[in-house]
Amino acid sequence: MSNLRDIRQRLRSVENIKKITDTMERVAAARLKYAQAQAEQSRPYIAKLKDILEKVAATEVSHPLFEQRKPVKKTGLVIFSSEKGLSGSYNANIFSAADQFLKKYQKNQIELILLGRKAIDYYRRKDWLIREERTHLVEHRDLQKIKQFSDHLVQWFCSGELDEIWIVYSHYISVMHRKIVVEKFLNIGPKQLHDTDTPAPTKQEAMHYLFEPDPAKILSVILPRYCFTRIETALYEAYASELAARIIAMQTASKNSKDMITRLTLIKNKTRQQNITREMIEISSGSFGINKD
Repeated sequence: MSNLRDIRQRLRSVENIKKITDTMERVAAARLKYAQAQAEQSRPYIAKLKDILEKVAATEVSHPLFEQRKPVKKTGLVIFSSEKGLSGSYNANIFSAADQFLKKYQKNQIELILLGRKAIDYYRRKDWLIREERTHLVEHRDLQKIKQFSDHLVQWFCSGELDEIWIVYSHYISVMHRKIVVEKFLNIGPKQLHDTDTPAPTKQEAMHYLFEPDPAKILSVILPRYCFTRIETALYEAYASELAARIIAMQTASKNSKDMITRLTLIKNKTRQQNITREMIEISSGSFGINKD
């Protein structure tokens, strides 16, 4: 780095990188405000749906989505990831949790449903069977495409192609905190519906409710909507988590760039001073030689 021109070029490059990371941080922060609102607003809705389903299910009415199959021959795993990087360890944490889950299964016992370019790129290099790949579903969150995807999951379960379906996504808590969630999507059982802080309703308690129309018709309408809402909520949580991770990553990158700029500036000034000193010595030596002659 003794060449002053190289140092200045490196300094300009780092300054340009800092401008990019600062801009990406501001863009992510602006998008997070809306994504966070969507995630928080969807939580009461899914909680109320669970409460209604729990009361209706307590009547012991049957439905294909309640069916618990034994033995489980084929499992589906839906992995929510991002379309691009620059989000710190966001995708790595999701893949780590998914890989830990996959250790429980043989290669022919599970199929992957991948959402996001990063998951597709990661698991294409692995030996696992991939049933479906989708891009831009997490980022764009188009309701029609979400409904189509949710219907596909329900269809695969009801047709017996998959005996159970699990999902892996990042649950948004705050900008600094996120939680990787691995939970069963289908079949729908008491663990998916019941809030552990309160006792589950019994059949006798369910008899105190008057259902109109009958519970079977209610379930036929609410269960597909419940599945759609769960996928939609997971997408909102995943996107908010991705943006929060990107904000932290860009803040770290900007801080590192600032430190690098400080160090390079010191090196540039030191090199410049050394060059000036060397030139002054050369001039003084030349002048001394001329005067001596």
